Amino acid sequence: MSNTVRNVRIECTYSQRLHVVRHMLHSMSTTVEAVSERSADEVNEEIRALWRRSGGTLTTEQRAEYQRLVMEWAAATP
Repeated sequence: MSNTVRNVRIECTYSQRLHVVRHMLHSMSTTVEAVSERSADEVNEEIRALWRRSGGTLTTEQRAEYQRLVMEWAAATP
């Protein structure tokens, strides 16, 4: 299997997004963090920029950032 991903499209149903949010609540830190006020489109653009910068292969640090962005995107998607 190749480590290179050329095009990524993430689709979540409403129930999948709720599952993600419930999962996030169970694994939340006790520290206070600001809630993102960014739209799904803004977060999606940051995801695309991350992939462009990476050249199609994410480092371990970039993967962690990607996962955080996907969670933020899922929470922001109406």
